[in-house]
Amino acid sequence: MIVAGVMSGTSADGIDVALVRVEDPVTPKSGGGKTRRQESAGQTRMKFLGHADFPYPADVRRKILVSMNSPRASVPDLVRLNFLLGELYAEAVIATQKRLRSKAELIGCHGQTLYHQGVPAPFLGRKLAVTWQTGDGAVVAARTSLPVISDFRPADMAAGGKGAPLVPYLDYLLYRDPKIGRIGLNLGGIANLTAIPAAGSLSQVAAFDTGPGNMVIDAMAEQLFGQRCDRDGKIASSGRVLEDALDRFLTDAFFREKPPKTAGREQFGREFAREFLHACRPPGAIKARTKAPGATSATRAIEKRDVIATATALTARSIGMAIEHFVLPKGKFNELIVSGGGAKNPTLMAWLGNEIRRMGLRLRSSDEFGIPSSAKEAVAFAVMAYETWNCRPSNVPSATGAKRAVVLGKISYP
Repeated sequence: MIVAGVMSGTSADGIDVALVRVEDPVTPKSGGGKTRRQESAGQTRMKFLGHADFPYPADVRRKILVSMNSPRASVPDLVRLNFLLGELYAEAVIATQKRLRSKAELIGCHGQTLYHQGVPAPFLGRKLAVTWQTGDGAVVAARTSLPVISDFRPADMAAGGKGAPLVPYLDYLLYRDPKIGRIGLNLGGIANLTAIPAAGSLSQVAAFDTGPGNMVIDAMAEQLFGQRCDRDGKIASSGRVLEDALDRFLTDAFFREKPPKTAGREQFGREFAREFLHACRPPGAIKARTKAPGATSATRAIEKRDVIATATALTARSIGMAIEHFVLPKGKFNELIVSGGGAKNPTLMAWLGNEIRRMGLRLRSSDEFGIPSSAKEAVAFAVMAYETWNCRPSNVPSATGAKRAVVLGKISYP
C-alpha cells in the first residue's frame, strides 16, 4: 500500500508530504496453508518513494503562530483555520502525487499542533492532559478522495500517556541493530530523541523531548533580524555564546525532569523567547562574558548575533545534557542519528558534534538510512497511518508513559 504522510511541525514553517510504500512481512507457507501476515509489533516494512515541502503562505503562518498557546483566541477564526489547513493539506498531497507520479491509497495527517499539555492539570474540577492538532481530516479526505487517518495523539493520552513523542515507532523500524546502540534525534521546533539499545525490543525503546530544537533560534532570528530562521547557521557562527545567560536557562526545571516528558510552545514559545532575549540583552548592559565554542572566555559588547549563537548553544547543550543524564546510564550507545530541519544548520550540527564526541558517540544523518532528514516525520505518520488502517497499535508506551499500546488516530472516509 502506498501511504502519504503529512506533517507540519511546531516551527509552523510549512507542510511536508512523503509517499511511502508500506507492507507487512509474511511468514513462510506451512502445510499447504495460505501465507500469513506477521502481526508482531515493529515488523512493518517500508520503502521511501519521495517527498515534497510546501511553505505556508505568510499570512497563514502568522495566524498559526498567533493561535498557538494563545490565552485569547477567536473561536470563529480557530474553526476557519481548521478547515483552511485541511484544504492546504489536501492540495499538498495532490501536488506531491503529481510531482512523484505516484498515487496514494491512504493518508496519515498529523495536523498542526496549536496546544499540547502532556501533564494533567486542573480544569473545572477535573485533572486533564490535553492536546489539539488542527486541520480537518474530513476536508482532506473529501478533496483527495482518499481515507485519512488524523488526530494521532489523543488515544495515547487517553491511555495515560503524554501523547508524544510518537516518532519512536519509525525510529525503531529504521535504526534497530543487533550490535549497535543508536539514538535517533529529531531537530524540529522541539528536539526529541529515541534511544534504541543494541538488539533491543520495541518495549525497551526510550524516548522523550529534550527541549528546544529550532524554536528559540527561529524566534530570535525573526525578532532581531526579520528572518524566519538562521539559514545555514551563518549568524550563530559569527557570534559568541553569552555564557551567563546560557547557564541560567540550562537550569530550567524541564531539563532536569526525568523522562517520559514532552515539550512545545507552552514551555519554549513566545514567553520563553521574551525572557531569553531579555536575559541576553539586559537593559543598560553593554558587556557580558562570552565564549565561542572551543575558545576561552572573553568580555566584549553584546551584539545581536551573540543572541543567536546563545540560542543555538542552548539547543546543542540541552541535547547533550539529556543524553548524558538520561540515556547513557541506561546502556551502551554508539551513534546519534539526526533528522529534521535543524540537521540543515551546519553550526548547530558542529556544536552538537562537540557535545557528543566526548561521550564516544558518532554523529550521523537519517539520509544515510534512506530517509531525507526533512521528510522523516512525514514518513513516520505514513507508517503509523498504515498500522492504524490495519487495527494495530503504534504508540510506544515506554516512550510516552501510556499504560498500554493503543491504536492511534481517527479515520475520515471520502
